[in-house]
Amino acid sequence: MAGHAERIEARGNRLRMLVWGGAAGLLVLPAIAMRLGADGVDWSATDFIVFATMLAVACGLYELAMRMSGDARYRAAAGVAVATGFLTVWANLAVGMIGSEGNPFNLAFAGVLAVAVVGAAFARLRAPGMARAMLAAGIAQALV
Repeated sequence: MAGHAERIEARGNRLRMLVWGGAAGLLVLPAIAMRLGADGVDWSATDFIVFATMLAVACGLYELAMRMSGDARYRAAAGVAVATGFLTVWANLAVGMIGSEGNPFNLAFAGVLAVAVVGAAFARLRAPGMARAMLAAGIAQALV
């Protein structure tokens, strides 16, 4: 039995390294692109700080989900939810989902994320409540 637990722990550690290493790689890519003179890549220090914060929050939420449950389905669903939230914020900050990034209607997507976060808090991150919270967030997304 100890061998099985050790295999699961080793697999989890490799996945953690992949997630955190991938985040570090994503953070370094714009710096490399700027160094190589890629057109359209002109990040300020603030851009790097905001992106690093976004990555740290997403990876931290991943860590929380991994500690909350050993169920692969729960972990996968949590990963999809975190990735969706991350990509929503990233797209909105980069180019905006409605018009340009300066369009005030893009703030409605913050409401979608708020529905997900508040729903998750009320559900105490338990699977049945989380399913309802994500359904509510999906409905909010469709309405926006």
